[in-house]
Amino acid sequence: MITQLGVIKDEQYGAISTPIYHSATFRHPGVGQSTGFDYSRTSNPTRKELEAAVAKIENGNYGFAFPTGMAALTAIFGLFKKGDHIILSEDLYGGTYRLLRQYFSTFEIESDFVDTSDISQLEQCWQTHTKALLIETPSNPLMKITDIKKCVEICKQNDALCIVDNTFLTPYYQNPLDFQVDIVIHSGTKYLAGHNDLLAGVVIVNDQDLATRIGFIQNTTGSVLSPGDSWLLLRSLKTLGLRIERQQSNAKRIVEWAESEGSQWIDTVYYPGARESQNYHIHTQQSSGDGAMISLRLKTSELAIELLSHIQIFSFAESLGGVESLITLPARQTHADIPEEYRLRLGITDDLLRLSIGIEDAEDLINDLHQSLTKCK
Repeated sequence: MITQLGVIKDEQYGAISTPIYHSATFRHPGVGQSTGFDYSRTSNPTRKELEAAVAKIENGNYGFAFPTGMAALTAIFGLFKKGDHIILSEDLYGGTYRLLRQYFSTFEIESDFVDTSDISQLEQCWQTHTKALLIETPSNPLMKITDIKKCVEICKQNDALCIVDNTFLTPYYQNPLDFQVDIVIHSGTKYLAGHNDLLAGVVIVNDQDLATRIGFIQNTTGSVLSPGDSWLLLRSLKTLGLRIERQQSNAKRIVEWAESEGSQWIDTVYYPGARESQNYHIHTQQSSGDGAMISLRLKTSELAIELLSHIQIFSFAESLGGVESLITLPARQTHADIPEEYRLRLGITDDLLRLSIGIEDAEDLINDLHQSLTKCK
């Protein structure tokens, strides 16, 4: 299915690849007539093909492509009004925390961050004016698993939207819409694009009314992905399965090394596929794979920080999901906007490293980690 995305039937020239329509505006055949495209902010043929593709692989009906993942989140939070309350997974991307607490709070939209892997905490936090629940599962960076089915049940009982950020596992391994989730969101920059060279965000829904509301927000605010970037993302989707299968295979081998030989330096391994991890049985019921994100808690903060100066194949860089392996210090980078006291409570400290595993040779990656650790004092 994925390998056929973006393959067109061009009767005139026989082209296979979707063209890039670098046009801001489109000619009208006549007064009151349209080709279906008038102005690229509203719709563009290349972006439309991409949006149909992301909807298809998420088993959804409607897709929307944004210039970044944060732009996609901004559009989704634009569905809410003053006095509305949103609950989110506490262990998620720091930019989401910043967006709600430092931006949308000025519009008096309330938010609470709780451990959604513990349904009892979610239920305790629920209020009469709670309008939505947004979860990341696995979470970022501690890989906690939240029960999607249970979250959907709670949202439906309370007439609230259930939103899932599916960036980590991608539609290749997890399809939240199959569990009646209302909105699925991705930082398309990550696995969907997959090459650390493109910014994008996507939203997928099934409900027509909800799609109309999101489409209105996108068109009104002008938050759209360019035709060129739409084509790049569409091209990348064709290799999603190949890439993430290799990345997951590499990740599993690194987890095995970290839990055995690497245990002299590593205190805890966080990975969705770890059988001893909390809610492992739930993860296996709602996902067909474990992905390629790993977090490692080293014996000391000094060890974690020094390792970063010795790596050769891994790159010390933010972001994730690309074919090149990256390693990040969340407390100083991706989650730096979360207040220190809150980070400490979550366990996002200087001894925690987050690894995004690429498609390089697994033994090379393991050797890189090993040689880096042996050089540490």
